[in-house]
Amino acid sequence: MTVPRTEVDPARFNRDLVLPHELRLQDFQLALQDVYDFFYDVNSALAGRGLGRFDDMLRPAAMSGILSDMLTASLAKHSRALTVNGYFNGHPDLIVAGKYANDSVQAGGDGVEVKTTRKRGGAVDTHGAREQWMCVFVYAVDNETQPAADRAPMEFIEIYLAHVVPDDFRRNPRGELGTRTATLHRQGIRKLREGWVYR
Repeated sequence: MTVPRTEVDPARFNRDLVLPHELRLQDFQLALQDVYDFFYDVNSALAGRGLGRFDDMLRPAAMSGILSDMLTASLAKHSRALTVNGYFNGHPDLIVAGKYANDSVQAGGDGVEVKTTRKRGGAVDTHGAREQWMCVFVYAVDNETQPAADRAPMEFIEIYLAHVVPDDFRRNPRGELGTRTATLHRQGIRKLREGWVYR
């Protein structure tokens, strides 16, 4: 079985957007392509053994976690000023290199938080309402086409990047066993979407 290869479309980037922390549209293009190449390589190896796609093996939460980590690492590799936050579960995911001791901070103010979701428009839960540069990657996975061999590869369909503040969020009610979360409210989502990077 031949695995389709996904390529980033440069025409889909917003050339008018001013990016923070010395980020360039090229950094995003390279990060997306890094992820596409990884999935192509893994799925080609799996197909060669008669196995199913990596995309179909992963639960949605696991897929989002893996993509967030991969995009964070790749953006740090290509970025001129940002690096991965070395603090486990620290915030934000990407921080300004050299700003914090050992490039590690539990809760810093200078950097970019990276989120991934399948929800078009970029609405995503966070663990707290705070001032931050938030970058949301929206991706699509084809888990329905039959036969499975004809499924389209995972694809990023939207990227948003905006500076948000606590007042841009609504606090979500917490169940007895749940973790408190916050989500951008209507005006906050509008602000995020105005900062579209790719669509």
